[in-house]
Amino acid sequence: MNAFLRYTVLRLLVFFGCLMLLWLAGLRAEDERLLLVVGAALLSMVVSFFALKRFREDYSAQVATTLERRTTQRRAQGGDALTDEDIEDEEAARRAAPGDGDFR
Repeated sequence: MNAFLRYTVLRLLVFFGCLMLLWLAGLRAEDERLLLVVGAALLSMVVSFFALKRFREDYSAQVATTLERRTTQRRAQGGDALTDEDIEDEEAARRAAPGDGDFR
């Protein structure tokens, strides 16, 4: 499981755990539902900040590694010469090419 998916699932579990904790603490009335959800969101942010630090760092390291790998590949392929505008122009030209099998 990649780091992003793992971190996201853990954040959701922490949120639902806080939601159940506040529900068990007595925030059950219909007029308290907004307070229940907002309180669970705030509490889960604090808990996640401290409890999921290792997972957040793993995800950050994975993103940094991916960016470094892509940058290295672009430099190896000579991709630094192309600008974003050049890439977008090439993509637009490919989409507009007649006979490409796209019937829009």
